[in-house]
Amino acid sequence: MQIDCYGLSQHPFQMTPDARLFYPSSVHSRAYAHLLFGLSQQEGFIVVTGEVGAGKTTLIERLCAELAPSGHAIARVMTTQVEAEDLLRLVAVAYGASPSGNKAEVLRAIVAKLWEGVSEHGLRHVLIVDEAQALPVGALEELRMLSNVTEREHALLQVILMGQPQLRRTLARPDLDQLRQRILAAYHLGSLTREETHLYIRHRMTAVGWTGHPAWQDSALDLIHRHTGGIPRRINRLCSRVLLAGSLDHRPLLTAELVEATALELEQDLGEICAEPEPEPVETAGDLAEAVRDLTDRVADLERASARRELVFRRLQDLLAGAPARPHR
Repeated sequence: MQIDCYGLSQHPFQMTPDARLFYPSSVHSRAYAHLLFGLSQQEGFIVVTGEVGAGKTTLIERLCAELAPSGHAIARVMTTQVEAEDLLRLVAVAYGASPSGNKAEVLRAIVAKLWEGVSEHGLRHVLIVDEAQALPVGALEELRMLSNVTEREHALLQVILMGQPQLRRTLARPDLDQLRQRILAAYHLGSLTREETHLYIRHRMTAVGWTGHPAWQDSALDLIHRHTGGIPRRINRLCSRVLLAGSLDHRPLLTAELVEATALELEQDLGEICAEPEPEPVETAGDLAEAVRDLTDRVADLERASARRELVFRRLQDLLAGAPARPHR
């Protein structure tokens, strides 16, 4: 680890979601409360949306860590750019049912496996679909139909849809009215405030053994919030680079100047990676005129060559017409 000089047990700003580093901001605490309320209803859908990097996956990691020992069978579908029937097969695989056969056979296999978990093991089944904004309407309808299945007045499956803000627009479609009626809890994850950004950074560093070295200037933390908009993943990315820059110089204090320089460097790096390829050159009026002149010259050359061939052909005809006939033997 490049920041060993600070004596941390692990990197506090790794990009991989880690439930141990979960920070209960106001928005994340409310989102978690909505998840727990929805799950308490034991049926229907729960929807959580947020911008890329807002902390949706970390929220789910925490939920899974707390629910796993308490009689829940949790399945997660991460690949969502699939058609309806393929999604059902992914759900079947996630719950250990056979994905073979036609759609009706796959549905029967899923329902049988869910009922087996309920009747024999007392399990509650929760399906988490991440990046759900990429699901086509047909796939969402299949999930609705699956959530409708009950045995002895008990719903066999609850569904949590996690996605970017586009998911809310998709769910607002008129043809998904029946699905909307089954949404029991919904929440949109916003960004952290300036004060929460300060607390978030200190929380994550404390969780990995930080005791105040290196120290952060308050103005440096303010700049981090300004450059990241309070989005946790962006905060992690910038703070990671600031820690690296500080460790290279063994800085005991992380300053606003260091944050500003690092943010500019990061922006330049990402700009080079994300830069669009240079467009193909566009022909100007001068280029077009030159092309027309070239085409005109080529047509004239062809016409002159055709005229020469016509002249040769006529002379050949004249020679043949004036030649004496050859006697027959």
